[in-house]
Amino acid sequence: MQHGVQYDTRHDVQHDTQHDIQHDTQHDVQHDTQHDNSMICNTMCSTTRSMIRNTVRSMICSTLCRGKRVFMITSGGNKKVKWVAQLNKKAGLRHKEDVFTAEGMKMFLEAPEASIMEVYVSESMAETVYKSPAMEKEKHRLEKCGYEVVSDAVFERMADTRSPQGILCVLRQFHYTFKDMREKEEEPLFLVLENLQDPGNLGTILRAGEGAGITGVIMSKDTVDIYNPKTIRSTMGSIYRVPFCYSEDLARTVREMKNSGITVYAAHLRGEKNYEECCYKSASAFLIGNEGNGLTEELAQTADTYIKIPMKGQVESLNAAVASSLLVFEAARQRR
Repeated sequence: MQHGVQYDTRHDVQHDTQHDIQHDTQHDVQHDTQHDNSMICNTMCSTTRSMIRNTVRSMICSTLCRGKRVFMITSGGNKKVKWVAQLNKKAGLRHKEDVFTAEGMKMFLEAPEASIMEVYVSESMAETVYKSPAMEKEKHRLEKCGYEVVSDAVFERMADTRSPQGILCVLRQFHYTFKDMREKEEEPLFLVLENLQDPGNLGTILRAGEGAGITGVIMSKDTVDIYNPKTIRSTMGSIYRVPFCYSEDLARTVREMKNSGITVYAAHLRGEKNYEECCYKSASAFLIGNEGNGLTEELAQTADTYIKIPMKGQVESLNAAVASSLLVFEAARQRR
């Protein structure tokens, strides 16, 4: 009898335990399912909100652009975004693709239309242009050239500057030869640059050269890349209008200059004359050397005359861009 009671008790405990486990399991499954559904719902809601936000932004851009369907690039992984960013960093890629980039509205407006390949506008800039009655010229130029809108965050990745101006274009590189430049004018005025390394200096020299009316700039092959984004910005648009070329053998090119009737002056510490004492009304060229080392002896020896810029104090030489500016504007003064 006791044996039977003991058996029945174990059976009841086992039954109750199974019932409790089944109930707890059902409760846990129900709770987990509700939790999972909640997570899925939150994820879907977040994704939906993001999609709606991007759609609205695209619709805003389309509305701003006079009904034209302009779809905004919002991903930093976009191939075009990566390509432009690499063009800003790698001279080898720029030369391989035969293109360069230029940032800013001024650079865009002054760019030769035939050279423009692609134009990218930040979301905020697109909104500004299409809402401002004072920007009709910019609006017309954008619509004529065509463009793509890029979210502000992604545009910052594409741009080379820390505070982008909201517009960037990709252009074809320019190609000139010394022969073409020489034949352009009867009494040309050239700047010949050897191994300049500062992109800002080079850009400033082109800008000053345009202001003084030079014919062109000839550079040694080891001079900084003229399509460096910093150089492009420093030119303030002169890159579009001042012819230039690189020379594989600069000394030989200078000898060609002399054979064509151009008088060559070297800005040199051993200058025999002050720069104001020479006449630059006829065909002339100025040799400008590296920022730290000046002209090499080989190139300096090709000059007809060494000239110097007189200075007071303990200053021995001037910045390459400053020296170039003084020389070409003196030539321009004499030619007026």
